[in-house]
Amino acid sequence: MLLVISRFIGRFHVLLVHLPIGFLLIGLLLQSLASRKKFQVSGPVVELVYLCGLIAAIAACITGYLQSINDDYDAGLLGWHMWMGISVAFVAAILYMRLHFGRKDRLYKLLSVVLLVLVLVTGHLGGSLTHGEDYLAAGWSGPGQTDSIATRKIDNIQEAYAYADVIQPLLQARCYTCHGPRRQKGKLRLDDQAWILKGGKHGPVLGIDSIHGHLLKRILLPADDDDHMPPRRETQLTDDQVALIHWWLATGADFSGKVRDLPQPDSIKPLLLALQSDQVARRAATLVPTDPVDPVDEKSLQPLRDKGLVILPVSQGSHYLQASFVTAQGLSTADIRMLLRVRQQLAWINANNAHLTDSALEVFGQCPHLTNLQLNHTAVTDAGLYQLRNLRHLQSLSLVGTQVTARGVRQLDSIGSLATIYLYQTPIDRKDWPVLQKAFPKTSLDSGGYQVPLFPDDTVVVKAPAKKAP
Repeated sequence: MLLVISRFIGRFHVLLVHLPIGFLLIGLLLQSLASRKKFQVSGPVVELVYLCGLIAAIAACITGYLQSINDDYDAGLLGWHMWMGISVAFVAAILYMRLHFGRKDRLYKLLSVVLLVLVLVTGHLGGSLTHGEDYLAAGWSGPGQTDSIATRKIDNIQEAYAYADVIQPLLQARCYTCHGPRRQKGKLRLDDQAWILKGGKHGPVLGIDSIHGHLLKRILLPADDDDHMPPRRETQLTDDQVALIHWWLATGADFSGKVRDLPQPDSIKPLLLALQSDQVARRAATLVPTDPVDPVDEKSLQPLRDKGLVILPVSQGSHYLQASFVTAQGLSTADIRMLLRVRQQLAWINANNAHLTDSALEVFGQCPHLTNLQLNHTAVTDAGLYQLRNLRHLQSLSLVGTQVTARGVRQLDSIGSLATIYLYQTPIDRKDWPVLQKAFPKTSLDSGGYQVPLFPDDTVVVKAPAKKAP
């Protein structure tokens, strides 16, 4: 009970801390003006202002101490801020007493200068605790400084390191203020691999399979939720940045691998390319439907989100949506059928590793603008694929790790828009590939057998076919 009360009182520090700054600075100003007859500033007025500043400084010290024991800050910086704050209250008390007894001597003037310096230093240290040590420097550098960290360009994205070059800059720009070297809210640091793996006071942030840990869940919470990260007063991650973090976590949260070593769904490729290219128009352009569509009623999305589905726009300013099943568990057929509420706006579905059967494909097949459908490692079969035959805008279909056969895939040969079908780790036999290639002459059938592309000046050795014996 006492801990709860102290935490509650400590929260008032952010409200009270500005009062001593204002009162004491006004007191110093009035004290300076009082020496000039034309302003006619009376001593009792200055004395009253100093008294109010003293009381506010003591209240700020008390609430600040209670907040410090109930939150996580850098110990060194916190110590300096605390003692500077106490010094402000102490010097303000001496000034008030000397003013009250009419002792306006050299010591009084010297203490006034000391008080001014202490107020400025204490305020700077407090700002550094809350907003980061480089808070003032970032403001001097102009707006967008942290944005430039998060969106810095990469010469060759495929040769870049997934964590160090793609994910860490996002964390640095959006998370280090509360979870960096100077402040560890919830005893969590995100500025190093070891700290990320250690987690915070609520446990690991990555979870057993990365995507079910606290990190992604806090990012995906509604912006008005107290546990949402980053806090709503801070600059938020964009939809594309959330998608990149989700991709990194879903691929195993590899801290050392390069981008080219990780699976890259079609929905992620343009986002990665955007980090290398300055042409924003290339971002996911080929997978976003061009037909106009009405915006969805946000109220219709809440029941889906309550079931654990992640619903986001496919790109900024677009009315088309992407649905991800990464945090959804135990969905019934009735739950999945709720997607029909947004069937016109649904363009991308990521159902990888979800416990879905053919009944889900019956729902997906009724989404006329679906362009990207990922069903990797699900229990769908040939019978379910038949339900997708009318998706005339489908461009990318991923069936990795499923039990579909060549016969089932051929049911989709009437979809002329299909650009890529991912079919590795399926029962499709080698002898079936020529049949599929004939059925899908304009479609890339990805079997997982990648080859290095040849350049015009490469030397190629071609072996002549062996002659049959007469």
